[in-house]
Amino acid sequence: MIVQDVINHIEALSPLAYAEDFDNVGLLVGDKNNNLTGVLVTLDTLEAVIDEAIESNCNLIVSFHPIIFQGLKKLTGKTYVERVVMKALKHDIAIYAMHTALDNSILGVNNMICEKLGLKNRNILIPQASTIKKLITYAPKNEAEHLRNALFEVGAGNIGNYDHCSFNTDGIGTYKGNENSNPTIGKKGIIHQEAEIQISVTFPKHLESQILKTLFKTHSYEEVAYEVTTLENKNQNIGMGMIGELEHEMTEKDFLIFLKTNMKTEAIRHSKFRNKPIKKVAVLGGSGSFAIGAAKASEADIFITADLKYHDFFTAENQIVLADIGHYESEQFTKNLLVAYLMKKITNFAIVLSKTNTNPVKYF
Repeated sequence: MIVQDVINHIEALSPLAYAEDFDNVGLLVGDKNNNLTGVLVTLDTLEAVIDEAIESNCNLIVSFHPIIFQGLKKLTGKTYVERVVMKALKHDIAIYAMHTALDNSILGVNNMICEKLGLKNRNILIPQASTIKKLITYAPKNEAEHLRNALFEVGAGNIGNYDHCSFNTDGIGTYKGNENSNPTIGKKGIIHQEAEIQISVTFPKHLESQILKTLFKTHSYEEVAYEVTTLENKNQNIGMGMIGELEHEMTEKDFLIFLKTNMKTEAIRHSKFRNKPIKKVAVLGGSGSFAIGAAKASEADIFITADLKYHDFFTAENQIVLADIGHYESEQFTKNLLVAYLMKKITNFAIVLSKTNTNPVKYF
């Protein structure tokens, strides 16, 4: 098994195509073709984590947060980021990060918070838009079914519970050459006049590369005419944050005690109580102030997130309780999720849960 085999499993859970544009995700350090010795899963990649990987004979670190976020112009060991990268390279350790790709997964960070709080009837808080694409192409009538099935096999035409593929038999056209053209099917012969059928399929955007590769490989034309467009959808299975319901409502004070215990946080900063029971709960791991409006619009009783600033708490406006449980605390169980997932997928290699506490925030 090589590093890329593990990456394939990770990206099945959280395709990089759904990461936020500002993010730096994927393989950040190392060679994807290196033979695998073991996998260490962590929330952050620090020097102590590199040492732990060396001790555990793991040459791949799967990290939630990316150690390289902004561009590196020098590697002199001056900063902790440079030192981590240098040590990883010295010991031939690869580092892979998923960050917002996993944030946006329905089975990712926020689902883990919901699990810890026992929330039911879960939905994505901010569904991601434009996640479905549409391919339109043309094929000779006698080849259309073969091409259609090939596209199906790599994931086209299967969005939700619907079969999104069509033939436009009314729009059958013909390929006609002129005195300057030399139309061919591969290297097998010349088309003088061939009936064509329009094929239209939809597919998740992370499959675009595979869809086009299959189109070119399967189609008989040397130059394939096609068009890919993005559909204006809002994906109910991909996006930031989640919202769910407690099985039984609680008072605000009781819920914060419950939250503090289950999320293992030493302190919760919160806005003014509304003196109303807590039933509907919105969550967003990490820095989530941008989602306050969405949480209020969803009529949640409380919004659990991290990194709220002083003025953010004013925006509650007695419509919701805002609770900041800490950045590390909101994401700490993510590595448990990843270890459990990878252990099911990879049974013949060590999947090690990092024991290093990477929380930089201390409480007095």
